[in-house]
Amino acid sequence: MADKLGLQNRSVLLPKSGLIKKLTTYVPNKKADTVRRALFKAGAGAIGNYNHCSYNLKGLGTFLGNEAANPTVGKRGVLQQESETYISVVFEKHLENKVLKALFDSHPYEEVAYDLVTTDNIHQNIGMGIIGELTNAAEELEFMANLKEKFNLKSIRHSKLLGKKIKKVAVLGGSGSFAIDAAKHLGADIYISADFKYHDFFKAEGTIVLADIGHFESEQFTKNLLTDYLTKKFRNFAVVLSKTTTNPIHYYI
Repeated sequence: MADKLGLQNRSVLLPKSGLIKKLTTYVPNKKADTVRRALFKAGAGAIGNYNHCSYNLKGLGTFLGNEAANPTVGKRGVLQQESETYISVVFEKHLENKVLKALFDSHPYEEVAYDLVTTDNIHQNIGMGIIGELTNAAEELEFMANLKEKFNLKSIRHSKLLGKKIKKVAVLGGSGSFAIDAAKHLGADIYISADFKYHDFFKAEGTIVLADIGHFESEQFTKNLLTDYLTKKFRNFAVVLSKTTTNPIHYYI
């Protein structure tokens, strides 16, 4: 949808939380750099446009190994005090196994002390919908006409036009009434989605134009995206784009 409308300066309309994990571990000072490098190589420490991000603090660790222990430093049955570096990094949830393997493979201790927690941090690059800007602001009716043409629409259900130009546009394919408040909060001039109910249009409150272009219509280009992705991902497979229309809704005009 964003491509069809030529939106620039894009960001996710509803970023998702719960996808970022934080790992904390404790490493002998002399091996801290080795462990950090291994974690970074596994993908940990990436935050937005930055990588190799970590927090480090030096402290004193203590441990006492039993008779079955094989300590890297110190002796069995003797309380050991070791100068250690506290290392904290974040990473995307899907990298967990890779990051933990890097930790265990690079850490010198027999028993690796670490904490792993799921954060409520927002992942700015993953979520639902897109908000962006038109290269040039457009009059409302001009924008509506362009929207109708680009998406081959028979009609557009919309809230009251506000008599001002449209510059910032929010889009979300499929049923998207749940994101109306997000579009308003981010200052969108118009929010384009589908399946708005009667009372949803009242949420415009004279601050935004809500445009319902239809569920199928808002998702019609998804199969093209999937075809392109699968073709690039699996070069040895022939991917065929179906021409079958599955929209169960028909219009009498």
